[in-house]
Amino acid sequence: MTAPLTFLVASPHLRGSLFEHAVILLLEHDETGALGLLVTAPLSQSVAELLPDLTGGGAGTVWAGGPVEPGVGWCLYRTPLNLEGEMRLAPGLLVTSSLDVLHAVAASGQEFMLLLGYTGWAPTQLTDEAREGTWLWVEQDTPELIWDVPVEGRWQAALDRLGVNPGTIMPGGAQA
Repeated sequence: MTAPLTFLVASPHLRGSLFEHAVILLLEHDETGALGLLVTAPLSQSVAELLPDLTGGGAGTVWAGGPVEPGVGWCLYRTPLNLEGEMRLAPGLLVTSSLDVLHAVAASGQEFMLLLGYTGWAPTQLTDEAREGTWLWVEQDTPELIWDVPVEGRWQAALDRLGVNPGTIMPGGAQA
């Protein structure tokens, strides 16, 4: 059984940056730092424009996965192909950074998201930011926040899963 998916939801007070109203799929978080993919930042470029030789599935939008290493591509997709380089995050959600797997995913005709770059944090940075109230954590067992919620509604839908009204969140986080 896989662990629940973790989404980071930007505090309503995080304004004026790429992370305003952001939802990030957290891929790794340990003592060496954290890595995630922003799932709320579509770019104006299509997959077909970026990768004209991609067979099938090139009509989708390219997404900004984050500001770190924007030349590195990531692919989120639904159905496993049992290829080297794919990682199952939950039923109905896999990730890869392999160009070969991306080509196979596109050729399979399944829905996918192509993201450029990622979000990253140094050791303890994400924990410190969460303590300051920058990020709210949402855990769920299924990936419908990615596949079934339109991008413009993901931030609010993530807050709804927590039962949080954004107007009631005070800046500064919890203090003990």
